[in-house]
Amino acid sequence: MNVILEEKIKDVIDQIDFSGVVYVEENGKGIFESAWNFANRSDQIENKIDTRFGIASGCKLFTAVAIYQLVEKGMISFDKKLIDCLDIPFKHISSEVTVHHLLTHTSGIPDYFDEEFMDDFEELWVENPMYHIRRLEDFLPLFQDQPMKNQVGASFSYNNAGFILLGLIVEKASGLDFSDYVQKNIFDKADMTDSGYFSFDSLPANTATGYIENSDGTWKTNIYSLPVKGGADGGAFVTAYDMSKFWRALMGYQLLNERNTRQLLTPYTQVNETSFYGYGIWIKKNIENNIFKYHVMGYDPGVSFHSAHYPDVSINVVICSNKSDGAFDIMKVIEEEVTNKIAVKK
Repeated sequence: MNVILEEKIKDVIDQIDFSGVVYVEENGKGIFESAWNFANRSDQIENKIDTRFGIASGCKLFTAVAIYQLVEKGMISFDKKLIDCLDIPFKHISSEVTVHHLLTHTSGIPDYFDEEFMDDFEELWVENPMYHIRRLEDFLPLFQDQPMKNQVGASFSYNNAGFILLGLIVEKASGLDFSDYVQKNIFDKADMTDSGYFSFDSLPANTATGYIENSDGTWKTNIYSLPVKGGADGGAFVTAYDMSKFWRALMGYQLLNERNTRQLLTPYTQVNETSFYGYGIWIKKNIENNIFKYHVMGYDPGVSFHSAHYPDVSINVVICSNKSDGAFDIMKVIEEEVTNKIAVKK
């Protein structure tokens, strides 16, 4: 990582008062890492490069890998209907919804938090207190009796509820709680020793507290803004090192075989001119229609996260923050350097 880029990153960090960590590795070797601000503001405990951070929707890819592992074992299939996967009554959800539709956000089912129309995640917990949300089935009353939003397969519409259902499918097929399945079959296999789905009321040491800025410039924690425990749609905690281990394990075919990894990373749905969605993962193409990057992102109150794998140069980038924004601003700066590196290589 050149000195100029380090200076650019630090300039952005100063401008936005970034709180979190940035880690960049090339061909499995770290080339830049740093941490800023506080994991705990009250006790002035500083963030470190190995601090655990919540990653919100960044862990939808873990859910997709879990589903594909079960497909690989012949326990489920992508064209299997939702109604044949779960013994759960749905008042209005179409019988045509499949596992593939859920993975690609094309199911058209109702969402418990529709990001196209809602912008305040905290409003969800007024009538459904977040301290009751500990298991995947606890989310069901928030959406299972609502009408369909779109026709099945008609269009891409980002959907958190769909991944809740995928997590329930994992639980039924495997006989394990979703978080236990991911721990055993993804985190352990990828040597992600510091990652997990932790409850807010029993967080392990070295975990950053999420902070939300109030209108008057003061701060509050996000403990009353999110479910007690994350699940299949978001809410895992990782370190920057562990997330890089995940990219290496995924791209090294340690979690799925080569054929199935490539299928997981296939652009199934086009979101805009250059952005596509595979199974639980965002995919960006360049102007030549080649893959520029595979990436995941997550935003919650007190959480912002971006991570990407750039296949042309074998670079992994991980940016974790315990504030509601900031990760994207730093990712833009790093991506300019990666783009230049790819251009030189070609």
